[in-house]
Amino acid sequence: MKIYVDGKYCDEKNAKISVFDHGLLYGDGIFEGIRAYNGRVFQLKEHIDRLFCSAKAILLDIPMSHGEMMKAVVETCRQNGIRDGYIRLLVTRGIGTLGLNPHRCKDPSIIIIADKIQLYAPELYEKGMEIITAPTTRNLHSALNPAIKSLNYLNNILAKMEASSATLTPSWRGRKA
Repeated sequence: MKIYVDGKYCDEKNAKISVFDHGLLYGDGIFEGIRAYNGRVFQLKEHIDRLFCSAKAILLDIPMSHGEMMKAVVETCRQNGIRDGYIRLLVTRGIGTLGLNPHRCKDPSIIIIADKIQLYAPELYEKGMEIITAPTTRNLHSALNPAIKSLNYLNNILAKMEASSATLTPSWRGRKA
């Protein structure tokens, strides 16, 4: 698999970011999750527009134009032979110093991963699945605008862990939220 990292296509094992990247250290960055169907990237322009809106909301200057970003996404799919799959597009604040000061990050980093994805087993699409309501509370929209697709996905990860645990623990079944 080829991963786009800051203008270059790297093999999976060589696709790396610095431990001082503020996306890793502080969740300071944005992303888009995009699907490809039948060799076409679904609503690519709309996804790139939303990415740029998220960047503007956190005062992050993306070092590419909309058009360049769209070309990079399509080329990443082409490099990986993706006709039906998932694209994860990330923009981090970039490498900086320890501490929250974003002005110490000089160059944002862009990462594009395009691969196949299967979220659920095929039989679940036919038969359906059980669901639960996870007790984890989402961040209040007054604290962080939910329209910003930030790299901080901890609420979602905790809810996923609770859901996975619930399938193993029958006492959760039928519990009211």
